[in-house]
Amino acid sequence: MATVGSTVPSTIKSKQLRACLLCSIILLPAEFRKTGCPNCEELMQMKGSPDRIATCTTTYFDGVISVIDPETSWVARWQRTSKYVRGVYAVRVKGRIPEDVESELDSRGIKYRPRDQTEQD
Repeated sequence: MATVGSTVPSTIKSKQLRACLLCSIILLPAEFRKTGCPNCEELMQMKGSPDRIATCTTTYFDGVISVIDPETSWVARWQRTSKYVRGVYAVRVKGRIPEDVESELDSRGIKYRPRDQTEQD
C-alpha cells in the first residue's frame, strides 16, 4: 500500500490509519498532524491539531483504493477523487464532517456529500 510518495510499513495496523471525512484519503495521524490533509487542508485545518484530526478523520472506513493517476483513473472519477492528489483512499468512510466545516462549504456554494454512500449520485 502506498501513499503520496511513501510506503506504509507492514507493521502498521489498519486501526492506526485514519481517513479524512471530506476527501477520504487515508494517512497516519502523524501525517495529518505534520502536513494536514493534502486535498482539503484549507477547510479541515488539521495540521498541528490533534483535536481537529480526531473530529475530521475516522478509523471507520471500508475498502481501499490506490490512485496513481487521478485525472485519468475511472475509479478516481467514480470515487469523486479525480481532482485530488494521488494516494490511498477509502471506498466508504463512516461519519460526517463537523458542522463548522459543512457551513464553510455551504457558504462557498459547495454541496457536502458524505462519503458513506448514503447519498447516491
